[in-house]
Amino acid sequence: MSLAIVWLRRDLRLADNPALHAACAAHERVLPVYIHAPQEEGEWAPGAASRWWLHHSLAALESSLHGHHSTLHLRAGDSLGELAALIRATGAAAVYWNRLYEPAAIARDTRIKQALREQGVAAHSFNAALWREPWQIATKTGDPYRVFTPYWRNLRTLIDEGEPLPVPQPLRGATAEGGVSLESLELLPRIRWDAGMAAAWTPGERGAQELLELFADDAVADYAEGRDIPSRHGTSRLSPHLHFGEISPRQAQAGLRALLAKRGGKRPDVEPFLRELGWREFAHHLMFHFPETHTANFNPKFDGFPWAADDEALIERWQRGRTGIPLVDAGMRELWHTGWMHNRVRMVVASFFTKNLRQHWHHGARWFWDTLVDADLPNNSLGWQWVAGCGADAAPYFRVFNPVSQSQKFDAKGEYLARWLPELANAVPALRHEPWKDPSLLRKSGYPAPMVDLGESRAAALEAFQAVKS
Repeated sequence: MSLAIVWLRRDLRLADNPALHAACAAHERVLPVYIHAPQEEGEWAPGAASRWWLHHSLAALESSLHGHHSTLHLRAGDSLGELAALIRATGAAAVYWNRLYEPAAIARDTRIKQALREQGVAAHSFNAALWREPWQIATKTGDPYRVFTPYWRNLRTLIDEGEPLPVPQPLRGATAEGGVSLESLELLPRIRWDAGMAAAWTPGERGAQELLELFADDAVADYAEGRDIPSRHGTSRLSPHLHFGEISPRQAQAGLRALLAKRGGKRPDVEPFLRELGWREFAHHLMFHFPETHTANFNPKFDGFPWAADDEALIERWQRGRTGIPLVDAGMRELWHTGWMHNRVRMVVASFFTKNLRQHWHHGARWFWDTLVDADLPNNSLGWQWVAGCGADAAPYFRVFNPVSQSQKFDAKGEYLARWLPELANAVPALRHEPWKDPSLLRKSGYPAPMVDLGESRAAALEAFQAVKS
């Protein structure tokens, strides 16, 4: 009886899972396996928020597999060693997996595929995370794209092809000895600070589908404008589900259109949402072709940029939401409490960090990596370099987000500020944006005065930029 191992990583779903689908089609039995191997990720091992999500995503996947009379086999250790042990124990003829695109993952998977084939075991890998592989999209001269708009123009012509794969039927699961329990992976925090995340999220394939339905009901019709309003659920909030592979871009696209068709009436324009998914795809494209972008400036001119000296006390105030700049602090507290931050606010807090404080973008990227439930190496690197001005298709360095005007424009009534800054909740909206204009409010509320002058720090950042220009 032919048996195959399906090696799951960040593809924690049953539907539209090409590796699982192919294995079930070619073999009589399949063994779904997850191997916990953070040491293979090196310095970019999953952060605390990602580990929290992973625990619950694996639990959800276990439950889904049980519903199909199958089980999830968990292991911990070296991926190749654990796969080899499973092959010996089960007599598996093949290993199937879906590809990852970070440099360390590519190197590991290449090594494993070669080792398996040398042992006479078939190794098959698939694309489950992207509309198109990073090497399938190229300029007319065959080069990788460096600018988003022409990249998206090319990709957009290709994404309407094909339908998501169904859950394999039947899914004939196998079992194996030597597994470990989910609890033994110790993914959850020992000091339970995760109540806010538990209240905000439902990890797993079902949670992703529920969010997609909510988005179709409430937000997609006003997405082009609503996605900029941090006090509203104007975005899909699918980013962590996409990162862990609980939903694919193809599922999001097809599912959204199917949901809208059922509701009848005039269908809202989904193109702005698809374009945002395109940015995720572009980030993977860049990291595949330029694998140092998570550590090195994409624009080498910034290698000589005069960043301010590392200041741990200053960085900690930013991390804890105690800068005295309301929109920045609200965003950082939302991040700490829920493991997520509204995208508009992400740009503002990153601009404040890299320009008003002139701290190196590496420090901000690492904090986001540890605290975001959607921490994704390509997207995190692209976002921070874009705001800092040193990345591909970057915002020009002289674009410095003004946190006050941003909150006045996108949170006019101060609702988002009041939610995350209880010290200012009773202030009139105008003072929520600029509480330092009333010193008595600062004294009574305990909210800190601004740690920097926005105008002076902006001017200093622009002056420092002259070193890059020259």
